[in-house]
Amino acid sequence: VQLQASGGGLVQAGGSLRLSCAASGRTFSSYSMGWFRQPPGKEREFVAAISWIGGTTYYADSVKGRFTISRDNAKNTVYLQMNTLKPEDTAVYYCVGQVVGGSYYYTSNWNYWGQGTQVTVSS
Repeated sequence: VQLQASGGGLVQAGGSLRLSCAASGRTFSSYSMGWFRQPPGKEREFVAAISWIGGTTYYADSVKGRFTISRDNAKNTVYLQMNTLKPEDTAVYYCVGQVVGGSYYYTSNWNYWGQGTQVTVSS
């Protein structure tokens, strides 16, 4: 499976961006999908995930109420709608696929990673 993230860019605080992640492979609909981010000089951190059954969603506390993860299995694509962006949301955002461990929150539990897309929020 290959993951291709896009949609990053420069936006002012309070603005919005929508990230997309296109996945190759016929088994996309059977994978949980998610997003991580790595702020400058910091560790990579969990942002959001969506299960492959039922589309249950999970969010980091820092983005709850502002970010929405969704998926379109017909298009093999997962999205991250980011609203009310803050300067602290500045990071490289990574799309991930197929959780293999028990928790969505750990980088080591995800099998596939995209190349990352830069999001910069100016104050």
